[in-house]
Amino acid sequence: MTQSFSDRPAIAFAMLPSRTQHVLPDALIQRLGAIGNVLDAAPMQRFDDARAAKLLAETEILITGWGSPTINAAALAQAPHLRLVVHAAGTVKGLLGDSLFDRGIFVSHAAQANALPVAEFTLAAIIFAGKKIFQFRDLYVADRNRKRTQPIQAEAIGNYGRTVGIIGASRIGRRVIELLSPFDYRIVLYDPMIGDAEAATLGVEKTKLDALMASADIVSLHAPSLPATRHMIDAQRLALMKDGATFINTARGALVDETALIAVLKTGRIDAIIDVTDPEIPEAASAFYDLPNVFLTPHIAGAVGLERTRLGEMAVDEAIRFIEGKPLLYEIRREDMALMA
Repeated sequence: MTQSFSDRPAIAFAMLPSRTQHVLPDALIQRLGAIGNVLDAAPMQRFDDARAAKLLAETEILITGWGSPTINAAALAQAPHLRLVVHAAGTVKGLLGDSLFDRGIFVSHAAQANALPVAEFTLAAIIFAGKKIFQFRDLYVADRNRKRTQPIQAEAIGNYGRTVGIIGASRIGRRVIELLSPFDYRIVLYDPMIGDAEAATLGVEKTKLDALMASADIVSLHAPSLPATRHMIDAQRLALMKDGATFINTARGALVDETALIAVLKTGRIDAIIDVTDPEIPEAASAFYDLPNVFLTPHIAGAVGLERTRLGEMAVDEAIRFIEGKPLLYEIRREDMALMA
């Protein structure tokens, strides 16, 4: 890695404060200030005003986050000394384009840090799904007695010996597999990029997508949202799922044909735990809000509250590593963009 820095490289921030509380607490700003020149601890929220023009003219390292303005050619023209962009969040799609790579500017991100809470959410969802927790809750609250809940305990439910299907050995998918390893699950994986040897190393059984959909008691989706993966979970694949199975989506709504998903959910044949939808907020009349076999959350599996500090820590670590001339751990290259979520 080569870079030309001043003695104390100039550091600036670009993100929306209302969306990034806890990402960069004072202690992290102070860490940066010990090795670089923090131009202004208050992040830029736009790149087309006088303040941004002044800051960008000096900036060598830009730390971005949710709500950052797009780093387009116009913004780059104002930042002649920019050497590194570190995104203190997950995906950088929509934030930057080829013009940044054309300039030879290094890019890194904190997607690995954001993967941890998503995987934790998924683990909880899998365990709750296996024990039919939401069904127990609804019946118990509705009846104020245990006449209907006690017989369910004798059914073939619970988490012993169940088959969990993981779609996508992404950062999150791999972490979910790791978190599931102490439990008594059979884990099957679909990922066309993973070979048999790597699957064995992960401790999973590699399988075809249709076979996974048909065999799993719980299906958890962790694939990237790409043109090739749009609606990969369609009516045909949903029809393969076992009666009583649960479908979990913490990836992207566009991966699923939601019309088909709602249709099968309305039959009561399967359950769903859904954190992401397409559009991001379902229409007010969407059946997702009302179906008793759907547990819907507002895209909160990723970092919220204090979990966001992991994002800032990872971004600051990368910036310091770069200043010290060490390789970035989470560098993004131009060729990576086509396969990123």
